[in-house]
Amino acid sequence: MVASRRTATYADIEALPEHLVGEILEGELVVSPRPAPPHSRAATSVAGNVDGPFQRGHGGPGGWVILSEPELHFGRDVVVPDLAGWRIERGAPIVAGMAFIELAPDWVCEVASPSTARHDRTSKMRIYAHSEVRHLWIIDPLVRTLEDFRLESGLYSQIAGYAADEKVRAEPFDAIEIDLAGWWLPDSAVRQP
Repeated sequence: MVASRRTATYADIEALPEHLVGEILEGELVVSPRPAPPHSRAATSVAGNVDGPFQRGHGGPGGWVILSEPELHFGRDVVVPDLAGWRIERGAPIVAGMAFIELAPDWVCEVASPSTARHDRTSKMRIYAHSEVRHLWIIDPLVRTLEDFRLESGLYSQIAGYAADEKVRAEPFDAIEIDLAGWWLPDSAVRQP
């Protein structure tokens, strides 16, 4: 006899201690620790690069709402990307008092870490594709890469990959040049297990 696995519910997420991030990915409760410094540095750097030009219109076109770690509900899936962005012309995703957002973003950014990389590249990519998130970035702060994906015919295609200290124009924020230098912690600060 094969035991069936129970489908996770939102009550499972609510029962977690506050220092853990819970997601429901394709019916499975996935729990991660809070981000480590290399992960936090990369996410903060990305937010800093896109917020001014794209959310506030300083040195760029504006027209976006950018959020850090929003809780997104897509049917039974609950995902928490490191960053997400919505084009304002599609409607504001935020209403006062909202605990989560159901409107799929136009862009998500996942910063891969040892505890999240497998899910970032499998179940979360499938969920984002199914929810029609048009652009996806996956950043690996340990190997210092940015991968830029675009949704085409229901699947993600990698349109570019960048490394270390390159200056890039990555979709959907290709209206400005982004300098990857400074996104990463110094080698002396990063210790591999």
